[in-house]
Amino acid sequence: MASRRAALFRETPTAALHRWVLGTAWALRPKRIANFITTARVMLAHVLQPSRALPDPTTLPADQEIIGIATDLSPDVLMDGYLRGLFPLGHLAPPKWMFPRERAVVRPGDFHISSRLRGMMRKNRYRITFDTDFEGVIAACAEPRRGWLSLTWITPRIMAAYAKLYDQGHVHSFEVWNSDGELAGGGYGVAVGRVFVIESQFFRESNASKIGFAVLAWHLAKWGFVLMDNKWLTPATERAGFKDIPRKDYLAQLPEHWEPPIHPGRWQSEADSKTVAAGPPEPTPAH
Repeated sequence: MASRRAALFRETPTAALHRWVLGTAWALRPKRIANFITTARVMLAHVLQPSRALPDPTTLPADQEIIGIATDLSPDVLMDGYLRGLFPLGHLAPPKWMFPRERAVVRPGDFHISSRLRGMMRKNRYRITFDTDFEGVIAACAEPRRGWLSLTWITPRIMAAYAKLYDQGHVHSFEVWNSDGELAGGGYGVAVGRVFVIESQFFRESNASKIGFAVLAWHLAKWGFVLMDNKWLTPATERAGFKDIPRKDYLAQLPEHWEPPIHPGRWQSEADSKTVAAGPPEPTPAH
């Protein structure tokens, strides 16, 4: 496992230069220049007064989203960050602690599967697994996307940090396998109490990740999770039922106010896509 991670969790000098050039161009776009200024201010404050402590989101301006420098990505600090509604992000080093003004969320039981997608799922063309190939999934999520801004925030440091969380049972992946046994899509996220925070998804075949995402939602509903958090709303997640809520409402629902983490350990699939397409699950007691 260590040798496989070493082989996958890497970035060539050319790829790093490509990321820095595109990341700078992205940060300097007119619509994002305000974030660039905020980042510069946060980084300057960190240089003048270095701190490894997590920022307190409740003491910050209501419109500020970039609130600190993520110097420590150890498992305990990362999980503490998620419990505060924070997460690390950044195309350019170092990672920054993000605290979006709104969060795109849906209750797993309200996850919407379109009629067209249900039809595909009934064909049962793909095999969906959990926690079977986390390394392959996060490496695929880090690959360049389509379009000229093929940026990624999933750097080798990020991959290594989330691999440690995976080893501790906080991070989970879902894999979508085609009939040839190849990884056609997937994604990963962080289980924080009864919330599942989606980090990234990828697909190599059309609709593969959508099918896997729907199967994931079905299982989260069955296991007693109460919220799926996609961080930001996208056209695809909006069609699936996700809606933006103010971050103060999100903070009010954080898992520190609920029961301890549920469904610990490695996850296993309990239903195929055909079963998921047939309807919602019968919830099982938390364990």
